[in-house]
Amino acid sequence: MSKVSILFFFTILMLFSLGSSDAQKSPAVRKIGFLGASRGPGDAYEVFRRSLEELGYADGRNIVIEFRGADSRPRLLELANELIREKVELIVASGGPATRSAKDATNTIPIVFTTSGDPIESGFVESIARPGGNMTGMSWLSFEIIGKRLELLKEAVPKVSHVAVLSNPQHPGEQRELRETQSTARALGISLDYHQTRTAAEFDAAYDAIIKKQRANGLLVVPEGVTVDHRMGIVEFAAKRRLPTMLGWSEYVEAGGLMSYGPNRGESYKRIAVHVDKILKGRKPSDLPVELPLKFEMVISLKTAKQIGLTIPPNMLARADRVIR
Repeated sequence: MSKVSILFFFTILMLFSLGSSDAQKSPAVRKIGFLGASRGPGDAYEVFRRSLEELGYADGRNIVIEFRGADSRPRLLELANELIREKVELIVASGGPATRSAKDATNTIPIVFTTSGDPIESGFVESIARPGGNMTGMSWLSFEIIGKRLELLKEAVPKVSHVAVLSNPQHPGEQRELRETQSTARALGISLDYHQTRTAAEFDAAYDAIIKKQRANGLLVVPEGVTVDHRMGIVEFAAKRRLPTMLGWSEYVEAGGLMSYGPNRGESYKRIAVHVDKILKGRKPSDLPVELPLKFEMVISLKTAKQIGLTIPPNMLARADRVIR
């Protein structure tokens, strides 16, 4: 073999080796979907995205996150099917309505959900420990603590006797949560006025009805995607009417609500990212237990209390996990 032939052979071999090395260093780009019960990415999405980064997934480099969101069930189902057409490997469903829509759209693509309702009662999983099927995730089990929220509102405002309730009927588990609320209300001697809140128009109608009845001296908001997206309007209305509010998550209080009692959603979405990582690495959703909150936190806004002329009992402030001043 001539020197030229040998040189040519080793040049080709070197180029092939470099190409193989580059291919090994360039991981495949994974594509996942994020289906939310709001029209745009919110705080939960950002926590999830940052948590994925901490696990080694950089959006646009080795993973692509296709966000889709809406505040109505028909539109959510359309968007879930759109994600399937985009050939995503996995769908993160944020909130009950989004989870229901994702389930209706596919029984094969892995779904990692967050929901306030009972995932077994809702038909999402067979059990907490062994979900079965293509779904797993995080349940906040709001029905177990919604009565506690009403008790805390009564403790903060002993004179409260008529509470307006804002709730989205599309939220899985809502009926059970309302039954729990009604049971606690009867024990506390509180009457409830229930208002459906699925759309902006229904929120406006609820506010008008509360004003017209002129008897509510407290406001309870059932936490889920739609009400959290409308939290600014809720707290503004409550401030104008000087209504003490009990809310489900700290985001509502940070927006100007009075107090909340519930899980830390940020920590929940960090756990969702861990579930996604495990599934992308080969684990099956059916083998990953549904996670439950390890801690519930009470957040109180002294700033809002002062605005509506309310004095929070010192022992409540001492028990609060966070006080906004």
